[in-house]
Formats: sequence, structure tokens, C-alpha cells
Amino acid sequence: MKSKSGFTLIEILVVLIIIMTLAGIVTVNVIRHQSESQVKAAHLQIRQFEDALQIYRVEQGRYPTQAQGLEALVQRPTREPIPRNYPEDGYLAKSYIPLDPWGNAYIYLSPGRRGEPFEIISYGRDGEPGGTGEAAEISSSDVR
Repeated sequence: MKSKSGFTLIEILVVLIIIMTLAGIVTVNVIRHQSESQVKAAHLQIRQFEDALQIYRVEQGRYPTQAQGLEALVQRPTREPIPRNYPEDGYLAKSYIPLDPWGNAYIYLSPGRRGEPFEIISYGRDGEPGGTGEAAEISSSDVR
């Protein structure tokens, strides 16, 4: 007698159901962690801007004005007050101001809304002021 080896249709379906269930669980966890990582990335970028602004203040004697904005960190401002000894490479590793993790521009206020010398804001996923959860704004006043 010859024995036939192989899988039955039921065995294959059970394995497929197990794989699909695991894929669903992994997908849900990845999506949840992706939004958390975007918020953390915004916090890190804001801290980098803060560090660069501190160096700017030490070297130039003041923070950039609101009109000069964060662009003053990557290219010599053309609006007054124009820095005297602006470094050739600027104050950031990149030659441009990166967008927040949701693809929106960061907002630079000088002075900040709470009386601080400056404030950097990401409006979150929806790109609008206020909001909750992933759409909540992230401010340098709150990132420490």
C-alpha cells in the first residue's frame, strides 16, 4: 500500500485563519505605535530647534524675531536685526527646516503665548490649533 502525504483542505484553512488573526493583531499594534512615535518625533524635533535657538541666542545676542522665524536657523536672515557673525552652515544639521511628522510646518512665536522668549508649535495630525489625542497641538512650552 502506498501512503499519500499532504495537507487536507481543513488543515490549510486552519493555518490561514491563524496567520490572518496574527496579522490583524500586529497591524493594530503597529498603527497604535506609529501615532505614538509621531508624537515622540515631534517632541524630539522641537527640542532640536530649542537647542539650536539657544546657540543662536548665545552667538547673536538674541533669538530670531517672529518675522525671521525658524528659517533663521538654516540661512542668514535678511530682515532686521541681521546677525553679524552668522555661521556658514547655519544652526541645524540640515539646510532646511523639517516639517512635523504629519507634514505640516512648525509654528514659531516670539515671544511665546505664556511669556517665554519663544514658542515652537506643531498642530498635530490635523494641522489645526487645539484638538485632542493625535490632533492635539504640541508646544515647546510643554516639551521639557
